[in-house]
Amino acid sequence: MNWLAAIDARIWQAVIAGAFVAIGWLVNGWQNRRDAHRLRAERLRDVHRALFAEIGPNLANMGSAAELDDYCETIVRRMRAEADFVPFIPREKADRIFEAIVEDIHILPRSSIDHVVAYYGQIARIAALAKDMRADAFARLSAERRINMYIDYIAMKKQALAFGDYAKLMIDAYAKGGKVGALAVEARERARINTPASGRSDP
Repeated sequence: MNWLAAIDARIWQAVIAGAFVAIGWLVNGWQNRRDAHRLRAERLRDVHRALFAEIGPNLANMGSAAELDDYCETIVRRMRAEADFVPFIPREKADRIFEAIVEDIHILPRSSIDHVVAYYGQIARIAALAKDMRADAFARLSAERRINMYIDYIAMKKQALAFGDYAKLMIDAYAKGGKVGALAVEARERARINTPASGRSDP
């Protein structure tokens, strides 16, 4: 008699049942991981879209670096001419969406999270300085100190423009090409920044 036939049928039933259970666990685990990956990808897209939608208008409201320089020059000229002149500093609040989703910021990929955090960190610093410049203590400072603070204020806005533009670039790159596309854009930008203009040759 074949030794297989000698094994109690109940044992075979238990083995088969155990195999089906194990396969079920594996399939269920795979489905759970697939669903979790899909939900994470959807949440990542939502967060990226929300941040892109907030950063864009904020940058547009600030204007270009050249416009900021021109405006700064005009205001500083007046501050020097009128010792008592104190420029109006608007309230700075440009991070409402970021604050609403900050608990999910960890889901952003490395290609965009650093740049998003750098931008919003700069926005927070601008808001803190703007608050100081709206206070009565600012008006009581000497004209020269007010001028220096105002110049710093504009310089911080220009840096926020740079941070914001780069954050938008990387968010867009990830949306269009995923991780590979974002890394390619990042490498391209690093090469562009690190290549001296004098070292480029005309085509």
